[in-house]
This record gives sequence, structure tokens and C-alpha cells, in this order.
Amino acid sequence: MTDPGVSQREPDESPREPRPIIERLGLAAVALVLAILFGGVAAASWIGGEPFLAVMAGVGCAMTVWVGVVTLIRG
Repeated sequence: MTDPGVSQREPDESPREPRPIIERLGLAAVALVLAILFGGVAAASWIGGEPFLAVMAGVGCAMTVWVGVVTLIRG
């Protein structure tokens, strides 16, 4: 017996189309701006004597850069 809340549809077979290059560049630019902001928070926190916040902001910066690069490459 199946759950009535679960759809029995077949998954969509059409392949995913990559985003246009202009959209990928725009998303990467947004990611770059956010990464710069995270980096600024990390630097200010480190100088201000808050190592935990500095590490967390640094991780946020690295993850944002990573997502921006993946967006450019994969689309």
C-alpha cells in the first residue's frame, strides 16, 4: 500500500538545460561581492580578538567563493 500523499508520477526525463552565460556571470558576481563582505567580517573579527567569529566568517567566505565557481563551471 502506498502513502496517499506521495505522488506516483514518473520523474521528468528532460535533461536540465544550463543557464545562459550572462546569468552565470551575474550570479558569480553576486557571490564575489558576498565573499568580499564575509572576508571583511573575518578580518575585522580577527583584528578585534574574536577568533571564533573570524573562523566562521572565513568559512562562509570560502563556501561562497566555491559556490560562485561551481555556478560558472556547471551552469
